[in-house]
Amino acid sequence: MIFDTHAHYDDDAFQEDREELLAGLEAAGIGTVVNIGASIASTRTTIELAEQYPFIYAAAGVHPSETAELDEEKMSWLEEMCARPKTVAVGEIGLDYHWDEPEREVQKRWFREQIRLALRVKLPIVVHSRDAARDTLDIIKEEKAAEAGGVIHCFSYGVEVAREYLDMGFYLGVGGVLTFKNAKKLREVVAYMPMDRLLLETDCPYMAPTPHRGERNSSLYLPLVVKAVSEIKGIPEEEVIAATEANARRMYRLV
Repeated sequence: MIFDTHAHYDDDAFQEDREELLAGLEAAGIGTVVNIGASIASTRTTIELAEQYPFIYAAAGVHPSETAELDEEKMSWLEEMCARPKTVAVGEIGLDYHWDEPEREVQKRWFREQIRLALRVKLPIVVHSRDAARDTLDIIKEEKAAEAGGVIHCFSYGVEVAREYLDMGFYLGVGGVLTFKNAKKLREVVAYMPMDRLLLETDCPYMAPTPHRGERNSSLYLPLVVKAVSEIKGIPEEEVIAATEANARRMYRLV
């Protein structure tokens, strides 16, 4: 069964048909989903969703663009959420310099603090890194985040950066972008990396694969990403599904 390692089903984009959509995932070959927190509010709704559906797990964390809301009290609350039985990661956390908001020093501070949280609670991290390759790598190395392990979600850099993460034992998250015409760099990364470090993800409702680009994304479109990986790696689609599910269970410690 396909394992969607990064979704946002608590998003308002699913407000009208969430129950119907989630009820149909198993029949479509989607076995497990990890819903990812991106703010204090969405961490709360993510955990509620995970506690409602047996096949959904949760990640608790605050996206870099939302880190201005963080303080010590909210960090304590996040630590409590990490102790919930269905919380399997701290995320999504990281750096986003595309919008440069809040200011970079704020993002860096709370990225470090959330890595330290993951190390304390012994959970892997889900890392968001956009236009911030060097600073993300530097902080991950300085904070010894490899001891927590985790995934670089929606991986968007080249082979050289990929090599550094793979050498540290991180997984790389691959989704709909792999099917885009301008995804040459990501296709090179997928061709280069070993299959035992690749994770499938949607980032839904965002990043729908071709031919659905621009539409609302969901786990139902992941077979298109499976097909793309299969073609690049020259292995059967069933092998892609089996390997990525095993990888996800290993990383999220659901084995």
